[in-house]
Amino acid sequence: MKWRVTWVFWAIMALHVAAVLIFTRGFLLTRTELPFHSSCSDVSDSPCFSRSGAAGSNGTGGSERCWTKPAVDRVVIIVLDALRFDFVAPSAFFKGIVVSTFNFFSLIETKPWMDRLPVLQKLAFKEGSSAKIFKAIADPPTTSLQRLKVIPSTSDYISKLNPGGLPTFVDVGNSFGAPAITEDNLINQLIRNGKRVLMMGDDTWVQLFPHHFKRSYPFPSFNVKDLHTVDNGCIDNLLPSLYQEDWEVLIAHFLGVDHAGHIFGVDSLPMIEKLEQYNTVLENVISVLESQSGPGGLHENTFLLVLGDHGQTLNGDHGGGSAEEVETSIFAMSFKKPLSAIPAELGISCEYASDERFCISSIEQLDFAVTVSALLGIPFPFGSIGRVNPELYALAAGTWNMEKLKSDNPEYHFKSAEWLHNYANVLCINAWQVKRYIDIYSASSLIGFSSDDLLHVANLYDEAEAIFARKRDNFSSKSELSRLSTLKSQIDAYLKFLGSVAELARSKWTEFNLTFMGIGLGMMLLSLLVHVLAIKMVNELHNGSFNPIGSSGISFGLIFAFFIVAIRACSLLSNSYILEEGKVANFLLATAGVAKFRYSIMKRKRIFEAGLFLILICLLRFTIEIGLSKQAATSAFLHSSTSWMIGIDFNHPVLVYILQLLPMLALIGLAHLLHKSTADGCSQRICRFVVMGTIASYVLIVVYWASESNMLGLALINTARNVIPRIIYAIGIGQMLLLAFGQLFNGSKVVDHRSLFSKTVSMLSAWSPTVIILSGRQGPLIALASIVGGFCIVMLQNIEEESDGTAKPLVVNPLSVMEWSLLALSMFFCTGHWCAFDGLRYGAAFIGFDEFVLIRQAILLTIETFGFSHIIPVFGLPFLVLRHKLFAQKDLFVQLSLAYMMFGLIMAATVTVTILCVMIQRRHLMVWGLFAPKFVFDVAGLVLTDVLICLASLYYFCQPEDLKLETNTGGR
Repeated sequence: MKWRVTWVFWAIMALHVAAVLIFTRGFLLTRTELPFHSSCSDVSDSPCFSRSGAAGSNGTGGSERCWTKPAVDRVVIIVLDALRFDFVAPSAFFKGIVVSTFNFFSLIETKPWMDRLPVLQKLAFKEGSSAKIFKAIADPPTTSLQRLKVIPSTSDYISKLNPGGLPTFVDVGNSFGAPAITEDNLINQLIRNGKRVLMMGDDTWVQLFPHHFKRSYPFPSFNVKDLHTVDNGCIDNLLPSLYQEDWEVLIAHFLGVDHAGHIFGVDSLPMIEKLEQYNTVLENVISVLESQSGPGGLHENTFLLVLGDHGQTLNGDHGGGSAEEVETSIFAMSFKKPLSAIPAELGISCEYASDERFCISSIEQLDFAVTVSALLGIPFPFGSIGRVNPELYALAAGTWNMEKLKSDNPEYHFKSAEWLHNYANVLCINAWQVKRYIDIYSASSLIGFSSDDLLHVANLYDEAEAIFARKRDNFSSKSELSRLSTLKSQIDAYLKFLGSVAELARSKWTEFNLTFMGIGLGMMLLSLLVHVLAIKMVNELHNGSFNPIGSSGISFGLIFAFFIVAIRACSLLSNSYILEEGKVANFLLATAGVAKFRYSIMKRKRIFEAGLFLILICLLRFTIEIGLSKQAATSAFLHSSTSWMIGIDFNHPVLVYILQLLPMLALIGLAHLLHKSTADGCSQRICRFVVMGTIASYVLIVVYWASESNMLGLALINTARNVIPRIIYAIGIGQMLLLAFGQLFNGSKVVDHRSLFSKTVSMLSAWSPTVIILSGRQGPLIALASIVGGFCIVMLQNIEEESDGTAKPLVVNPLSVMEWSLLALSMFFCTGHWCAFDGLRYGAAFIGFDEFVLIRQAILLTIETFGFSHIIPVFGLPFLVLRHKLFAQKDLFVQLSLAYMMFGLIMAATVTVTILCVMIQRRHLMVWGLFAPKFVFDVAGLVLTDVLICLASLYYFCQPEDLKLETNTGGR
């Protein structure tokens, strides 16, 4: 009978995996990567090409040109990872802006992290300066890897992790192991056109472009605890390289600000120290470039770009689509003289500060690659849909100072026409490249624009080309004012075309495969049917009923559990409820707790447990609120409002020591409970050995935390601190192997309440040290909360249907299983997680390790993320069937099977609704910012739950003795 039940779990897992893969194939599509690369000869096919020279040459000959006339000889690109916009822009730019935080409205005031890069502000807003600050707009999800792919690789802004791919989240895992970019990109064009590239800093560049650099100085980038290795490596190599002549493009990628944000947050001393360090580095770099920018100097025609790949929230998170995460900055500076400015006829707008002293323009990140290509005079990457930004281009491509010319000066009109003519020719090439890409892509890929979209794009392009043709035919015969008007119309037409293509890509490039999505959803519905049939089958084997007072009918617990699960599932159809999912789970758990409390009062039983359960739910609600406030990126709220709400100063020295000692005291409490369990219920010798190993691990955790806080003066070096977590991991692996061998050689042992209790305690004991140390100091408190919550659920089972003994209580009540599931979900949010990639605690993956190994770090991150919400609840589920000892071994086996089937059914039902929600909301504005991450987390949790249930069935399910006898005699 064991295998007759166990195979159902494996079949359901296979069904879920197939359903998820098929649905994902229809939902999280990727754009087809075209194997084409732009080359200099391609431009001869464009209408922009003439015998007098390529676009941008101004008719002075074409022998030294490719697509555009080179405007700069060298480019220095300094990437400051996670560079928030307010790190660069002056604090005065933000004064007077009203923001809303949790219904509190306030004026933005100067923050400690503002104005820490004064060298950039001084140069950008100095009168007659050739430098400018831009607000750069990235596109979510804002992981570092995908921003690096967008910045150099063309990339249409939709490219995300896969160059040219859709904005899917299934590829975020590639952030830990970046595949090389094969599609045409800026770095590839630099190499193909003889430009030598020097790289230093983040080693992700070497993974993306493994054979592209003349020289490279990569440094490991994934250890978020390390604030200095990458930055120091850049500093050591950057300044000496500025004196060398063996490169045309230099890339230096600093990581300290990103790591400081992840570990300490934006409002922290390490962050301020990092920004001040960067200011010093930038001062030195600009000083070197200026010193050699004279006539004949090495940097006479060098262009400096200081930029961020994305922003970060006040807590240092990024990956989502909030303004703090998508808004970063670009500082551009030309060392050529005289200075340049954009003609007023172009109508460039910018955002002014409240006192109108500062004006900052915006730039889309997808415009970066094509603008740099135009400045260097190399072909635009084949898949680019960006536009050459006029302001960034003008900083290096202008050769006059128009600011000193009045609008009524004839020379002003002449210079304006000259600049606009040059820029219009560049945009001609730009628009032709985008149109060529769209045509080839739509002809070679099933995922392209619709015929109506293609017709609309073609009409806009033809309109721009018609204006270009008229200008070319009679441009020389017109007056200066007429030329300006014609050029303005032509530029507007090209910009309208390029903008329309970008908008179409944003809204319609994602062509979902509804067939695959429908099949995946259908298979999930089928899995629910299999669950129900399996529960019915196992229940019939037991000759049982869901109604404890009769052989027919349905219990109140089943009806109430179905009602709660249905409400939770339906809440997932709303984006607002998904954002507040932790509160929803806590509210539903409280609803069930109130019902239990009512019955406990009516029956005058278990009143203490029912009251304790409600108190626990209130405490969980408070911790979930803190997690939500972190999700909302309001560390300022956490630093002030949390203390204000409860009237406590968390910076008080006494309270600081209490908060450091409390987790250690909680560990002592956990150790005591484990020791008591060995004395009271652990009959197996293996159980005693496992518990002893766990208690030893708890002692090591206390030593580890004490060394981190220096409370006892144990200032261990990093190597010693890494040893302790590794010992804990090794003990945990040894405990698992011991339990596996014990099950293997004693698998036929008769199952009873005592042996099942020993197995459950052993398994939870083996997992707990690893989960706790990865969860940080909150780990022991969350573990105690889980134990208290589980204890209350177990003790309150069937209380609503208990009477004076005339009815036989159910061993597994569906309502109790539902509460177990909601408690597990609450633990996910209580530990500070949420369903977004910026909700992952990447630092946990490096506890015990400094170097990055993909599989190892992925396992640790998975355990930290799902430890208290999936691993512990699944392996602790047998406690629900150990409350009563009224049934024989066969009944215990059947009830344990029912418990796991019910738990799996609840998980599958909620994930099925999530899939339905994603399918319905696939065109929603928040599909990639909210629904897609929720889908990824839920299906990952479902598959993990299935795997854990299958492993639990192998570990816990033993063949009952009475069933063995029945099998030997050939009957049931």
